[in-house]
Amino acid sequence: MDATDTAAIRADLLRRWASAASGWGKRASRIREMGMPVSTRMIELLALQPGERVLELAAGPGDTGFFAAEMIRPGGTLISSDAAEPMLDIARERARQLEIDNVEFKLLELEWIDLPTASVDAVLCRWALMLVVDPAAALAEMRRVLRPGGRLAVAVWDAPEHNPWATIPTRALVSLGHAEPPDPQAPGMFALAGAGRLEELLRSAGFVEAQVESVEIGRWHESVSAYIAETLDLSRAFADVYERLSDDDRAAVNAEIGSLAGAYSDGETLALPGRSLVAIAGA
Repeated sequence: MDATDTAAIRADLLRRWASAASGWGKRASRIREMGMPVSTRMIELLALQPGERVLELAAGPGDTGFFAAEMIRPGGTLISSDAAEPMLDIARERARQLEIDNVEFKLLELEWIDLPTASVDAVLCRWALMLVVDPAAALAEMRRVLRPGGRLAVAVWDAPEHNPWATIPTRALVSLGHAEPPDPQAPGMFALAGAGRLEELLRSAGFVEAQVESVEIGRWHESVSAYIAETLDLSRAFADVYERLSDDDRAAVNAEIGSLAGAYSDGETLALPGRSLVAIAGA
């Protein structure tokens, strides 16, 4: 992949996140609920102390970092960052609503973090590392900004078969000929799901005592239509295709999603399982 290709991929990823920001703001409470088991485990593993300086990367609505902000009082500071300014706007508003005042907001990218070397005590990164073009470069940057003895907590998605909540809409598009199967070599939700892949990257970036564990999550919906509506708000990759379809093609996609999700329905609601990997490592 040449520089032109990687630049185009980065630009498209940023466009998608910026355009998805309004949907993420609308669904922020749902995102917080779904991600709570992972966020809670990341904070537990970091063992934060009052007075520490914590960086959250790709913060989105900011909830994981906001948990950290409470743990580092008094005297501690959270840096809540994202590469998309509209996402930062959402985090700013949520911090205001939650009355979190020990937080700074910065526009930062994972692959080149515009902070001084050895300037933070801990780094948080939930569900973003697998989406960048060069995750090794991103981890090297995280290692660089951590002080000696600092800690990193990072979460990525486990394999597709453990996350039907995420795969069903894409499977429907692919099966009906509206999309190509995802490229396993490209940045994407499951790019770091391979056995040992995350540990290998952490070691290569200079982290020590890396440990990876799995955390189960769930996503509940009152109906298939509610599931599709939420997916449209949160996934620009899905919405970009779905919104271009004719009414008949959309109806067929909806029916296929309903069929695929049927195994997770009790006849009234959908209970879709998921699994994340959570890693802790030292600088």
